[in-house]
Amino acid sequence: MLRNSTNISAFIESHADMMRLLGAVADLQLPDGWIGAGFVRNAVWDALTGRGPAALNDVDVVYFDRTDLSAERDRSIEADLVRAVATVPWSVKNQARMHVRNGDPPYRDCSDAIAHWPETATAVAARLSGGRVELVAPHGVGDLLGLIVRPTPPFAGKLALYRARLREKNWRERWPELTVYDAT
Repeated sequence: MLRNSTNISAFIESHADMMRLLGAVADLQLPDGWIGAGFVRNAVWDALTGRGPAALNDVDVVYFDRTDLSAERDRSIEADLVRAVATVPWSVKNQARMHVRNGDPPYRDCSDAIAHWPETATAVAARLSGGRVELVAPHGVGDLLGLIVRPTPPFAGKLALYRARLREKNWRERWPELTVYDAT
């Protein structure tokens, strides 16, 4: 039963397909490297609602490296990951530069960047550390486990973007059990 971050880590460890992707990222030894957002969120929501796991089609790799802020580096890492596991659509973003796109102050590290993601249930990531799954969840895992979608505090001032994401993602189509807060 998924009740806390330790259970989520064990849940991920029990899924060979997820561990394979975490292993591919760990093999690259990216500075402060994680797989986040839908990779964790979708798997947890599927498990909580009794659905079989969906395809791993939301694989967002984040890392933090101020020494090379180029988008070309992200594309090079994506190419490395495709060579390792070609069956998933990898998306790689250096969080050391994403504050510019998001209109935020510079992030300190990946945990700080993840805290600025749009929804609390999405602001969670996993990585392998010593062969075990480690989670980062700056806003906790309560909303993720409670099937609650709400904006993170940094997105409280970006409600138009939050609402656009809700429309684009249309999570309720797959998970009608979700409680979605519009934050109006």
